[in-house]
Amino acid sequence: MGESSWPINSNKIIDNSPTTTNTNIKQRRAIVAGNWKLNPSTKAEAITLLKLLASNFINHRDDSISSDDTPTTVIFPPLPYLSDAVAILEGTGIQVGAQDVGYNDNGAYTGEVAPSMLVSAGCSYVLLGHSERRTLFGETDENINAKLHKSLEQPSLKIILCVGETLQEYENGQLERVVDKQIQKGLEGVDPSNLLNDRVIIAYEPVWAIGTGLVATPAQAQHAHTAIRTSLANMYGPDSGVAESVRIQYG
Repeated sequence: MGESSWPINSNKIIDNSPTTTNTNIKQRRAIVAGNWKLNPSTKAEAITLLKLLASNFINHRDDSISSDDTPTTVIFPPLPYLSDAVAILEGTGIQVGAQDVGYNDNGAYTGEVAPSMLVSAGCSYVLLGHSERRTLFGETDENINAKLHKSLEQPSLKIILCVGETLQEYENGQLERVVDKQIQKGLEGVDPSNLLNDRVIIAYEPVWAIGTGLVATPAQAQHAHTAIRTSLANMYGPDSGVAESVRIQYG
């Protein structure tokens, strides 16, 4: 995303999980997403970065390649910069998402944002269950599930649901248990059609790899992706097609 004095967390597909032989299930399209977190400090800095991003994307785009053969690209700027991001990135193919959302439509909920507000501002994605929301702000699987259901009420809004284990949980061999619990509770009551039609994407985000300098190896990430697909198959049934269809990120 160009040089910057502050970090951008870029999440990329690393997903070679076994796919089904069912020809009715379409090929999964790669996705690259950048979470800006609480950066940059000012609107002016954000606009400079957005213009650079738009210029680079347009100048290096190969229009001879079908959009189905290129990764979906999404950025998640802080809330005050969303409208600028939508306007500046229009026509580039880069989509814009929010880093979080509330689970109410309107009312006396100071500081909250409704999914309908994000859609009306031009957002097409929302990030839910990020580990920093879970650990720093006490978000529970139940909170995340409520936000996910409310977001699904907006037909044009896609959800990236984050799951992942701490270092202690990983070292104790609890990856599968932790991820399975987060999947089961986060997707409770969600109709399989919402996963088959790409409304929900899963992001495997090991807490121990965030801001520590540690990075999961491809084998570790692949192991987690397999565990996620196993959880989805157990939840929705091995013949539902859900486990094979859902896109999974590592980041």
